[in-house]
Amino acid sequence: MFFMMAKKEPRSYLIFTGSGPILVLSTYPELTDERLVEKLRHKGIVKFLAYEVDLDAVENRYGPSFESVLGSLQGAEDIRVLDFNGHQIMANFSLQELGDPIKIG
Repeated sequence: MFFMMAKKEPRSYLIFTGSGPILVLSTYPELTDERLVEKLRHKGIVKFLAYEVDLDAVENRYGPSFESVLGSLQGAEDIRVLDFNGHQIMANFSLQELGDPIKIG
């Protein structure tokens, strides 16, 4: 699997923001990491609900885009947006696939 090449094990999150859902990849240890939350705040995302999404499911549904975005995270502790098209995200993932929400703000 491609993500095995990254130094930090990536995670994928579906984040529901005030302007709609975004799907992100992150190499921070968890979504509540203050450095990651601060990056989101800097982008204007102060309050949100988020769900961790199975990385294999994201890889299967986004293919080359997943690999490209993940490649840009290699060797870094950071976050990247994989998809910001809410309609596409909701078509790709069932709400039943999501676990308990992470609430920030």
